[in-house]
Amino acid sequence: MDRAYLEKHQETIRIGSATALERVQGAHTPATRLFAQNRYPRPIVLNDAPMTTWTSDLRVVRTSLWINPVYDQKMKAEPGIALDILDVKGDPEVGWKQLGQAHVYQIAATKDDLPKPFFAHQELIERCPNLLVVSSNGAGFDTVDAHACTRAGILVVNQSGGNARSVAEHTFGLMLGLSRKMIECDRKMHRTQALTREEVMGHEITGKTLGLVGIGQVGTQVAAVAQAFQMKVLACDPGVAPEEIRRRGAEPVSLEDLLAQSDVVSLHCPRDETTLRMMNAQRFAQMKRGALFITTARGGIHDEQALTQALTSGHLAGAGLDVWDQEPPPIDHPLLALENVYATFHTAGVTHEARHNVARMGAQQIIDWKHSLQMPPRCANPQAWPAHLARRKQILGF
Repeated sequence: MDRAYLEKHQETIRIGSATALERVQGAHTPATRLFAQNRYPRPIVLNDAPMTTWTSDLRVVRTSLWINPVYDQKMKAEPGIALDILDVKGDPEVGWKQLGQAHVYQIAATKDDLPKPFFAHQELIERCPNLLVVSSNGAGFDTVDAHACTRAGILVVNQSGGNARSVAEHTFGLMLGLSRKMIECDRKMHRTQALTREEVMGHEITGKTLGLVGIGQVGTQVAAVAQAFQMKVLACDPGVAPEEIRRRGAEPVSLEDLLAQSDVVSLHCPRDETTLRMMNAQRFAQMKRGALFITTARGGIHDEQALTQALTSGHLAGAGLDVWDQEPPPIDHPLLALENVYATFHTAGVTHEARHNVARMGAQQIIDWKHSLQMPPRCANPQAWPAHLARRKQILGF
């Protein structure tokens, strides 16, 4: 897109700013709910940092951590984009020089992969005066300080939905492995021949009640699969209207009713101030005795110590855990010592298909943003949009 075309469409910038605020007020998705409630600070523009003007290439920096090759292929095929690879194990000064020139930072979504100095926090933002967009490699953005980005007029975008099918499949893998005691049977068979089939006799999930805490893109996929098992699906999501929850295949209920009625409780909500340690001792006690607890959401939403007590007391029959406070968890973690815990290493969304989708979506979202004055479709901090437009014009010239 050339400068003449952009200057011709400057009015769109003004309209876009107003439209962005209207979108915030009407936001219903979990990712935007905090901004809609004005619980993140209003954006400000960084005026005290030196900024360069637009010359030719949009500079995109991604880390050397693995990403599906389709990302680089799409970026290199797009005229006007210069792609740099930040070697996270190399000379940090080289990395900082790359980031200092970057307009877009494609960042790892999980904290255990990326060295902390390269998290998109306040310190990094201060060293990157030209940064306009931080793009996560997944649906989450644990490595990004969204508050700081919003204050600086930097957009945070994710690839929500790109791995939804994979996460839904994983959820049912955990559910079936626990309900049919497959994981316990596997462990016993590796240790001994002295076992009976009755020891590992489980339950069908057909006809049971499934409670979804969060019914975004993943939760909706889980609800669809549950229909094939003739499960009754309940859902609690304060960011989704009751009629929309029904459209997505679940019956809207309160969290208290969901916990009390569900044979399986599965978390599919974001981690934020409203959900941190949401599943604590009191909430586990509200669940049906003999129920299963599953989470493919984020570590920290459930209290690991409280869950351990609920399992060892016999109140809960089992837990399928893909996310942890510390990833990977220590080998001597109490939950890993329990036979009725099905543990995976934050791999619910890690399939070849999902990684391809996420990489393709990530590259395309940046390419579309480069050519458009519209807010990206998966912007996690829409409140930053007006300040972002001002900084974009200052840095890129449009």
